[in-house]
Amino acid sequence: MNGGMFEADNSPKGLYIENFKTLKSIDTLQGSGNFYLQPNGIFYITQNNQPGIIETKQYKQNTAIKYATQSGPMLLINGKINSIFQKDSKNLNIRNGVGILENGEIIFAMSKKEVNFYSLALLFKEKGCKNALYLDGFVSRTYLPAKNWIQTDGNFGVMIGITELK
Repeated sequence: MNGGMFEADNSPKGLYIENFKTLKSIDTLQGSGNFYLQPNGIFYITQNNQPGIIETKQYKQNTAIKYATQSGPMLLINGKINSIFQKDSKNLNIRNGVGILENGEIIFAMSKKEVNFYSLALLFKEKGCKNALYLDGFVSRTYLPAKNWIQTDGNFGVMIGITELK
């Protein structure tokens, strides 16, 4: 599935780290669009495979980070739904995001129908996440053959895949 927002040339929007290499620098600017809704954040995985989601303004460069993608806005912050979201918002789109359970397990979710930010945040909260980050919107696609969810059209920037070593 889409793993964050991207520029017109399909390069990542904001911080992007792959195999410990920073391929795109952190973006702390202000602007329009979902990426700049505050607070935005960073999803990362360390060399010890520990996941984290942190607000961009709290991020410190760390050589132990193996993978990272910046996006926004944060959906959940310390167990609370981002206060900028309205329960009855008519800002509806296909949306996807990532959250982390207290036991360290990562949850990825993508809507099959249009939802607002509040509804997506509530899903992560109900699953038990303390922090969750919006990754992408209406252009998002998922490839999950086991669930007969195969979307191979569209353009992609950052992608997140789950692999199984055998």
